[in-house]
Amino acid sequence: MSRSTRAAGRRAAPRAGRSRARSHRARTASKAIGLTLVSALVPGSGLLMGGRKKLGAFVLTISIGLLLIGGFVALTQRDSVLNLIVSPQQLLIVTAVVVVLGACWIWVVVASHKLLRPVSMTYTSRLAGSMFVGVLCFAIALPTTVAAQSVMAQRNLIGGVFQSESNSKSATRPKVNKQDPWAKIPRLNILLLGADDGVGRTGVRTDTVIVASIDTKTGDTALISLSRNWMRMPFPEDSPLHKVYPDGYWDPHLGNREQPEYYLDSMYDNVPKAHPGILGQTDNEGADVVKLAASAALGLDIDYYMQVNLAGFKEIIDAVGGITVNVNYKVPIGGDYGQGPGTNGHKLPSSYIMPGPNQKLDGYHALWFARGRYGLSDPSRQERQRCTIHALVNSVNPATLITKYNEIAAASQEMLRTDIPQDILGAFLQLGLKVKNAKVTNIDLNKSKNFPTGKNPDYEAMREIIQKSIAPKAGDAQTPPATQPARKPTTTRKPTTPKTTPTPGAAQNLNDACAYNPNETGTGN
Repeated sequence: MSRSTRAAGRRAAPRAGRSRARSHRARTASKAIGLTLVSALVPGSGLLMGGRKKLGAFVLTISIGLLLIGGFVALTQRDSVLNLIVSPQQLLIVTAVVVVLGACWIWVVVASHKLLRPVSMTYTSRLAGSMFVGVLCFAIALPTTVAAQSVMAQRNLIGGVFQSESNSKSATRPKVNKQDPWAKIPRLNILLLGADDGVGRTGVRTDTVIVASIDTKTGDTALISLSRNWMRMPFPEDSPLHKVYPDGYWDPHLGNREQPEYYLDSMYDNVPKAHPGILGQTDNEGADVVKLAASAALGLDIDYYMQVNLAGFKEIIDAVGGITVNVNYKVPIGGDYGQGPGTNGHKLPSSYIMPGPNQKLDGYHALWFARGRYGLSDPSRQERQRCTIHALVNSVNPATLITKYNEIAAASQEMLRTDIPQDILGAFLQLGLKVKNAKVTNIDLNKSKNFPTGKNPDYEAMREIIQKSIAPKAGDAQTPPATQPARKPTTTRKPTTPKTTPTPGAAQNLNDACAYNPNETGTGN
């Protein structure tokens, strides 16, 4: 046999292993591209079709297993998922897992294409196959990167806003059982502060002060709004501030008149400046001051605060693409009365947001829609702030959250401040799910009788209304509300509420409250 014949025989009879591997390859480049797409949608299938049966079966098993585990956890382990999304350590692990899984997925696609493509290909076919694989890899890498960045944004948000109990200080925060925080707290009371600080303003004024009292068993929530111009805000008798202001926060030497520098909205800034460190170690003395005063005024143990910088709404609203609101009357942009704490002198508004239904507002105009006050009443301002939040919630959709979550999280990190410890955030999320499906009411404190002006509010009468509103009804299997009679500066008396006063606890529908009504003036008339 000649040498050429022997060489031809060797070429015609390749090794058995190479023949089996080659037999799984696609005969055309287009078919190889189609099979590669299948391998991307069903990781491991391409390796099986390419002859790597053991590796392909392993990858396919892992892929199906991860899907099943993910579905099982999402459907049956809600508490574990809630704890995960508020744990910086676990979120860091999730980020690493997402990156590793994305890299492995890309490797599977590339390896599958190499096994499936024909041995002999034209330059054009090889280029087309490579470009298609590149597109597939990009399609995998993009959502993987977005997911990893979103998880890290969530981690930064949790770490930036919520500190662990050991890494933060509070003069008013309660000690709780981290395993069951609400075991001895039948009602959780949270102080919501809207800080009206920003460019061109001196100090920080908490023009929005609301207490949310939540039944920890049912999630039923009662909202209590405090007026910014209340004077004589009391302090608990066991507080050092009660010794400084035994008759409440006001100056008797100025006489029985309106004292803007002693309004509720000035306490956050003025009291810490006048008496620094009086409450002991704390990260936010102003918030602790308002917590104590609101606690004594309303007769409730206020557990935590959540402070929102209204200026931070601008970035969030721009991130979600604006909000749509009904503007019932002219809302001023700018303007200053020239009186009270934080003023820069009298100044007229630079312009107005004009009335009209379904107006789309960007962050700048939405901010002034919420905070504009010149020539308008405080209740109208509070209502517009609630409508702004309502519109913001309605404007956010899943697509926006996915694509804009980094911007939203960054703005939220700058906007929020709280003494809620990171250690019990999981319990807060679980309680929040109860609140979402429970009853939310607004407690009317009877303005016409109890605080027609800010000079001398009847806090005793308000406390009585609150006690009746949050007390368990007959037949309810609930524990008594968490109140603090020992902290009341004076004994309560039963108020005589006029018949015209709305029933305490009556719910207010935000869709109705925020509807277009051109007959409204915003002045309280």
